[in-house]
Amino acid sequence: MLAKLIDFLLCRFTSFITGVRPQKNVEQQSADKHRLYFANHNSHGDFILLWVSLPYQVRKNTRPVAGADYWTKGPIRRFLAHNVFNMLLIERGGDNPQAITQQISDALQHHSLIIFPEGTRKMDDDVALQPFKSGLYYIAKQNPQLELVPVWISNMHNVLPKGFVVPIPLLCDLYMGEPLFYREEEDKADFLIRAEQALLSLNLTEKGKA
Repeated sequence: MLAKLIDFLLCRFTSFITGVRPQKNVEQQSADKHRLYFANHNSHGDFILLWVSLPYQVRKNTRPVAGADYWTKGPIRRFLAHNVFNMLLIERGGDNPQAITQQISDALQHHSLIIFPEGTRKMDDDVALQPFKSGLYYIAKQNPQLELVPVWISNMHNVLPKGFVVPIPLLCDLYMGEPLFYREEEDKADFLIRAEQALLSLNLTEKGKA
């Protein structure tokens, strides 16, 4: 009951603080299949904004992928990770990246997932997007029928800057693009460029509406 209450309050609080309103492609997401949502990463609040924007039936079956080293520190983080967000926690910095790919592929059999293929938060405002890590490619190659849905999150880094605990009320936007699929025999470099461009095109959409 406590986890459900926190879920409810987080949704209302995030919507109030950011003013985020689901775009057409977000509202049309259905719970009939599992997807991999991949987004740009500027803040610890990014996954929350995306997670709460999804329709409830989709959200309750969608798990953010996050680093176990951060989310297992302290009882509050562990409670949120396991009981509220139902996170898929991965061990970062290990010497077996194939094990992480398999862990994510296994989870996709039962849930949709949210990942940030840049790996770490972008700190340079002059760079729109950091190069993607190769994990997205291997996940897509291992799951060729999987829908890979690009999501551009705008302004969240100003709402929750690095080192801040209390968010700053500012308007945020969230743009969701058409899904990508792995193309047979597509090499890693070509796939990652295509995925990066799918996100950057959403950033251009945002600027065009400004």
